Amino acid sequence: MSYSFLYPGQGAQYPGMGRDLFDHSQAVRDLFGEADRHAEFDVKQVLFEGDEDQLKQTNITQVAITLVNLAASRVLAEHGVSADRYAGFSLGEYAALVDAGVLDVADVFQVVTTRGRVMEETSRTLDTDAGQAGMAAVLGLDFEVVKDTITSHGVKNLYPAIYNSPVQTVVSGTAEALAAAEPVFKEAGAKRFIRLKVSGPFHCPLMQEARDRFSEFLAGVTFSDPEKPVYSNVSGLPIRSGDEARKLCLDQLVSTVMWTREEEQMVADGSPGFLEVGPGTVLGGLWKAFTKAHPETEPACRPAGTLEAITGLTAE
Repeated sequence: MSYSFLYPGQGAQYPGMGRDLFDHSQAVRDLFGEADRHAEFDVKQVLFEGDEDQLKQTNITQVAITLVNLAASRVLAEHGVSADRYAGFSLGEYAALVDAGVLDVADVFQVVTTRGRVMEETSRTLDTDAGQAGMAAVLGLDFEVVKDTITSHGVKNLYPAIYNSPVQTVVSGTAEALAAAEPVFKEAGAKRFIRLKVSGPFHCPLMQEARDRFSEFLAGVTFSDPEKPVYSNVSGLPIRSGDEARKLCLDQLVSTVMWTREEEQMVADGSPGFLEVGPGTVLGGLWKAFTKAHPETEPACRPAGTLEAITGLTAE
C-alpha cells in the first residue's frame, strides 16, 4: 500500500530521537554523516545525549528534526513502504521537498542550518525585558474567530501563525503581545492558551528580516520540479515547480501555515492513508481533530517515526 507521508516540524523533538533508526540502518548513518558536514553542532551528541533545552534552540532543532524525518523515510523505504504524495508541517516541509525530488539531500542540511540561524537571530532581536518572543496555541476556537479576535481587540505584534486544526490555532508574537492575548482569547471562549516550546515568533511578519536574509542564500540553491505531489504550507495546494517551491519556502517564514487546508486538499486528492514520518505524534493528534470535524474522512494517520512503529506497520 502506498501512503501519504506527513513530516512533523518544531515542537515534535525529544531527547534520544532517531537512535533506534541510526542503530538499525546504514542509510540512516550515512544521513547523519551528511548532516554533520553542515551542522554547527555535534549531531549525534545533541540528539542522543542532549536535553530538551538544547533541542528547542531553533538553529539545532531544524537540523535535528529534518534528519530524523528523513531517517524514518529511509527506513520505511527499506521495509518496502512508499509514498504517493508528501506534506510537511512547517519545518517538516523540507523533508517533504527532499523526498519529492525538489531539494537534494546534499543541500537540505545546509538549507535548514541557514534557515534556523537566521530565524534564531531574528527572534533574538525581538526579545525585550518582558521576555522572548514566541508562540502559543489557542484551543477551542475556530481559525476565523482567532483572526477576528486579534483584529477586533487591536493586539499589536500578534498574528495567526499556524492553522493546526478546526479547533486549534497557533499565534505568534512578542512577549508583550502573548501576555496581552491570553485574557483576550479566554474572554472570547478559548478553552486553553498554551505557550509552545519554541524560541521565536515564527510564520508571521515579525520574521521579515529572516526572510530577507534567507532569500539571499536560497538564490544559490537548486530547486527542481516535483517528481511526486508535494503540498505547500502557504497555499495548501500542490507545488507546481521548483521556482514556485523556492518562493514558497521564503513566504512560509512570514505567512500562516495552512495545515488544515493541506489535510483537506490531500483527502480530496484521494490519499489512501497517512503516515507521520518523524519524531512524536503531534500530527496524528491534529489529524484526529481534523477527522472529528470531518467524520466522513476515512483514511487514518499512523505513527511511523520509530523502528518499532515501522516494523509493526510492515508486519501486518
